[in-house]
Amino acid sequence: MTKKTAFDRVLAARAQDKITIKDLIAGLTDDFIELHGDRAYGDDAAIYGGIGLLQQQPATLIGIRKADDEKSAAEVHFGSAEPDGYRKALRLMKQAEKFQRPVITFINTPGAFPDVNAEYHGQGYLISQLILQGLQLETPYLAIIVGEGGSGGALALAVGDCVWAFQDSIYSVLSPEGYATILWKDSSRVREAAEIMKLTPPELVEQGIIDKIIPEVRTKAEINQLKQQLFDKIKELSAIPTAELLRRRFARYRKF
Repeated sequence: MTKKTAFDRVLAARAQDKITIKDLIAGLTDDFIELHGDRAYGDDAAIYGGIGLLQQQPATLIGIRKADDEKSAAEVHFGSAEPDGYRKALRLMKQAEKFQRPVITFINTPGAFPDVNAEYHGQGYLISQLILQGLQLETPYLAIIVGEGGSGGALALAVGDCVWAFQDSIYSVLSPEGYATILWKDSSRVREAAEIMKLTPPELVEQGIIDKIIPEVRTKAEINQLKQQLFDKIKELSAIPTAELLRRRFARYRKF
């Protein structure tokens, strides 16, 4: 079997046959209730979140979703969340903290929505708040990169106690196309950029940016296996005193 190049992994992370965030959350939980709105401006469909039972453990699950079908792709800006989406995610996280529910996030985004109105409505500020509040969240917090983990738009939901990544995923400060264009003024060098950026799961584990690589999840059996892994990790994190949990989380990101 031919070893995948970094750019092969980029293409696989963007593939249309990836499990959707909605299907993943539905498979992992029982009695999931979607929660809507940011209580300030709107309800961005790119952020999908709510409360469900994970092996009878109440948990808050939040995902950045690309699309469920062709029609919904434009509605969610192909996985690029807007300010009201990030504000909704922050609201759900703070609610989870209040009721001592663990937080699990699922990330598949090329980045936050690059729009003038998004900046006018506080996109940068909200991403910074999610990073800040995530570091201070007084409840276990686990993040999973499902496909693309692009820039601050992904980091906003990925400052957990541990970060896992699907086998065919990427996590980087910008896209390989963006890197090649900015650095060399030549987007055709995208394959070279992907190799240099070290954005694949094995390289991310080596750098200590992610903690674990998860095989791709598609079948019910594979979802159940991931469910058990999540439950076991949450149980482990819940046994750590809050002050120590926060100290470890801060130290984890401080070393970057």
